[in-house]
Amino acid sequence: MYAGGGKGEIARALADVSVSPIEGQSGWLVRNALVDRLGAGVAGTASRYRLDIRLDDRVEGLGQLSNDAITRERRTLRARFQLVDTQNGEVVLDATAGSDAGFDVVNSEYAVIAAEQTALENLSQEVADQIVTRVSVRLRKRS
Repeated sequence: MYAGGGKGEIARALADVSVSPIEGQSGWLVRNALVDRLGAGVAGTASRYRLDIRLDDRVEGLGQLSNDAITRERRTLRARFQLVDTQNGEVVLDATAGSDAGFDVVNSEYAVIAAEQTALENLSQEVADQIVTRVSVRLRKRS
């Protein structure tokens, strides 16, 4: 699949994928990760494909003490994405990607916020990797 490195057929196809804006902080992180991986986003060029993504970002409590205090949380990031051929509007790929991460809830509110943010950053990278892999496989089959 990666034959030819950055000048190979798949790399050129991936560079021809634009990423639509995605709402929210998680959307900003995922979109930036995708643009980095795809080599997309070159200003002034029309792309053959467009990647449309909807995210679902949730934080839920898992561990609970007898006084109802939460001791552990899980952050889940799920993406529903479609690869659209801009020449004819055909949806080439319609799929999902996702990951989750758990972290402890401690007495320091700052530490909990930092853990939630780190989890989001890591999940954004993982989801972007999954999306690029699926898009790569699909574009390889089209060529």
